Amino acid sequence: QVRLEESGGGSVQAGGSLGLSCAASPPINDDNYCLGWFRERPGKEREVVAYSPSVGEGRSWVSDSVRGRFAISLDKAKKTIYLKMNNLKSEDTAMYYCAADLDTVVCGRRTHDYSLWGQGIQVTVSS
Repeated sequence: QVRLEESGGGSVQAGGSLGLSCAASPPINDDNYCLGWFRERPGKEREVVAYSPSVGEGRSWVSDSVRGRFAISLDKAKKTIYLKMNNLKSEDTAMYYCAADLDTVVCGRRTHDYSLWGQGIQVTVSS
């Protein structure tokens, strides 16, 4: 059973930075896959933050709400996805989830586009 394991996160003051990483255990066998980040803010539905397909350059995507502050990157050799979060705001406080969709490089923006999920990791931004 493949599991997604997230690390990073934590608490920071507004304006600070945090990083998240996620890898599958055991490693993903497929060469074609999507890895993404979603978040669930208090009282709100889970929403997509960013994703990256395993092939192609410049095909990653970041949501408008975090563009310019968050950056997603994929280490294809390690099959590990990273989310660098800068200039964090209180509204970024959420549980962040790593998600994977295997055997595809057409990445979706909806929760049901992804078949594997991590357990989530908390990010708390205090103002």
